[in-house]
Amino acid sequence: MNFGSDFWWGTGASSTQAEGAAPASDWFALERAGTMPPSGDGNGFGQRFDEDFALYAQHGLTHHRLSIEWARIEPEEGRRDNAAVEHYLEVLTSARAAGVSPWVCLHHFTLPGWFTEMGGGFVDDRARSYFWARHVAFCAETFGDLVFGWKPINEPGAYAGIYPHRQRRFEMLGAVLLAQRDAWRELRGGGKPVATIHNLSPVFTVADTIPADAMQARLDAMMWDVWMRADRDGVLELPGRPPVEVADLREACDIIGFSYYSATGVDAEGKIVPYPPSARVGSMGYAPWSEGLAIVLHRLHDELPGRPLLICEHGIGTDDDDWRCDILRESLSLVERARDDGVDVRGFFHWTGVDNYEWSRGFDVQFGCFTREREPRGSAELLRSFASTG
Repeated sequence: MNFGSDFWWGTGASSTQAEGAAPASDWFALERAGTMPPSGDGNGFGQRFDEDFALYAQHGLTHHRLSIEWARIEPEEGRRDNAAVEHYLEVLTSARAAGVSPWVCLHHFTLPGWFTEMGGGFVDDRARSYFWARHVAFCAETFGDLVFGWKPINEPGAYAGIYPHRQRRFEMLGAVLLAQRDAWRELRGGGKPVATIHNLSPVFTVADTIPADAMQARLDAMMWDVWMRADRDGVLELPGRPPVEVADLREACDIIGFSYYSATGVDAEGKIVPYPPSARVGSMGYAPWSEGLAIVLHRLHDELPGRPLLICEHGIGTDDDDWRCDILRESLSLVERARDDGVDVRGFFHWTGVDNYEWSRGFDVQFGCFTREREPRGSAELLRSFASTG
């Protein structure tokens, strides 16, 4: 394979998963209530970042996406923790010194408790347009010189579908897309690329029934239709609501970034099932399927022509690293083929580098190409071979 010397090879992680939940975060409140397993110090990245960046650089993974945890640097509204700010400056400086280009995410599922208590967080217009925008501007000014690129919000559709707002998921989706736009306003003048991270999956019915078709349409709207129309046309059209023209939602990023793990099946009763039906299912309950990545790339290329694309997350949660390697080989072969077909794919970020905390699953699922003891798996060597050949 030959991806060229300008292709970005990297890894992705989040603060809560790699450093543990911030005490002032809404996620820590869930842990304290016993709703979620304790995250502790994550995989120890907060103390071992020098070591981790050196490992990544040695394996040709010279880009890394991390999150700057808002609840750490502003644990109370209007009060910033200078020690936390200095910590993140040290982390970013360490990445640069190791030859790793850092991409920064500003919201990866978790938020300060004080923010989410303001009418639900992003769905409150003032909370989003003032407090969130103020936070983004502070990060741009404070960390911008050390950042290679920004990925402001992780997976708006996934966030809108999880705790604690399942019943208002489309309202939250629209609000988070506006928050992405607000971040773009603050970041676009800094000369650093700004990418999205949309969670994308092709959706297939495995039975010809009305419930299956209805769920397929709902999932497709959640994962694809709403944000793509916003990016392409500057129109926010949420299911069940009239379309609203929001002109500056159009192309409110430099790069269309996304995560992909599997396709999604819908059975006769409208329930989500693994797809393809005969594929091997991993410990997370879905079937890793490389062909779905190619489908995602070509759909984006066809429906958003001229927009550069970035694979921000792709990996497999398993203790079978040989299987992980098989999936990676097939997926990267399809990425190369898509590039040969004219699809403008700028890079590939593996999820994740070092095994970490996997939300409700605790530490039971292994996504890393390195163990928590920082031992490289065969997948780390495989990625090094891809990166080293360009």
